[in-house]
Amino acid sequence: MIDLRLAVLIDADNVPHSSVKEMLEEITKNGTPTIKRIYADWTKPTVSGWKNVLLENAITPIQQYSYTTGKNSSDSALIIDAMDILYSEKVDGFCIVSSDSDFTRLATRLREAGMKVIGIGQKKTPLPFITACNKFVYLEILKAPVNETKELPRGQKTRPEKPTLNKIDQDLIRLLKESVADLGDENGWTFLGELGNFILKKKADFDPRNYGFLKLLPLIKSTRQFEIDERETPNRNIKHIFIRIK
Repeated sequence: MIDLRLAVLIDADNVPHSSVKEMLEEITKNGTPTIKRIYADWTKPTVSGWKNVLLENAITPIQQYSYTTGKNSSDSALIIDAMDILYSEKVDGFCIVSSDSDFTRLATRLREAGMKVIGIGQKKTPLPFITACNKFVYLEILKAPVNETKELPRGQKTRPEKPTLNKIDQDLIRLLKESVADLGDENGWTFLGELGNFILKKKADFDPRNYGFLKLLPLIKSTRQFEIDERETPNRNIKHIFIRIK
């Protein structure tokens, strides 16, 4: 598997600094952050929270003064840098961290140039920017997973709930069934390893964690709409999982 070189470009005005650690860990699942830049008018107190985490995470701050009231000039600086990086041919993909729809055209243009584009932002992110990306991850699901074996603090009776953004509904079940049917062999069986990437092509913000599951298989099992077949491989520690509609 090729490890993609990624340019990580962060719009500090439209994402919180509190999730920076989890955000960067998520990015490394998709490739190596070769370039890490963050854009803001650093003279403003509203972005002061970012200053404490930049050095710790080797993120380069880019100063962009606000020349007019009410206009986010950091957007144009980020877009110009993205195009410069694109033509430098130093990366294989981009990660745009923002909840702003102004980057929709940029994401589209980068994909037209053959770049993989990953978006990261809050649940409030407008749909056009989400669908312009190959993959979109919501910041709200990037909380540290709950350790089920760790003893609860004194006085705490229940564990905190895993972050859940969406409920399992008929739209999700329809998406799963249609995707399984599209990929299925003559007997209707679909290899689970191909299913996740195929669904992402249809819905860029699809992620089992949006529904409270760390992986796709537990999500599928919870719907009770599919048969599961775990097939042996020459490696005893690895099984190939196939699913089909009941």
